[in-house]
Amino acid sequence: MTQPIELYYWPTPNGWKIAIALAEMGLPYNLHLVNIGKGDQFAPAFLKIAPNNRMPAIIDPDGPDGAPISVFESGAILMYLARKTGRFYGKTERDRIAVEEWLMWQMGGVGPMAGQAHHFLKYAPQLDPPQDLPYAKDRYRAEVARLYGVLDRRLAATEYVAGDFYSIADMAIWPWASLWKGQQQTLDDKPHFARWLDSVGARPAVQEGRSLKIELRADHRDKQAQDLLFRR
Repeated sequence: MTQPIELYYWPTPNGWKIAIALAEMGLPYNLHLVNIGKGDQFAPAFLKIAPNNRMPAIIDPDGPDGAPISVFESGAILMYLARKTGRFYGKTERDRIAVEEWLMWQMGGVGPMAGQAHHFLKYAPQLDPPQDLPYAKDRYRAEVARLYGVLDRRLAATEYVAGDFYSIADMAIWPWASLWKGQQQTLDDKPHFARWLDSVGARPAVQEGRSLKIELRADHRDKQAQDLLFRR
């Protein structure tokens, strides 16, 4: 009998990646909420499994050789779960290379750049004192647009980002890409990207993972949360 994975989570795009993967893979889990607006990510017990004080993280009691293992960083977790289940990683070595290319593209590009776009477009102007910085807003808005253009061109030739199969690369990119409105993007010139957003978003497991504790998602307007999230 499969032992539940311990999931350390908060409803953000990075958290959604792992909630979606667990739902897609049919893996049972116990949920541990890490309230990033209250500083739970700095708790000593959490830092033992996630030394970078960022969620998500997991503990798998049935890790390699049957021994427990903890994993932090969303991309590493996705790769671990895909290897564990033998699913959503492609069937050939060429498939796996494509999955890893686009997974790394998300980890090094879409995630950080979209995160900065959200910060400077939405959160920074609300800080005390306000930080309304036109250069930063324009810079990250434009870079996200460039990245989504890359993705649109890729999806003109393939059904999913790594090829003709759905993979952990899609699970990694979709949560950030689904927030394109908050990044002040347009889909008018990206029909293939729009098609993919709808297709992936219609999957029941994606909807299940995306909705996990969504009622707790906040805009972090209070100063304490801002200090914890943006100044530490």
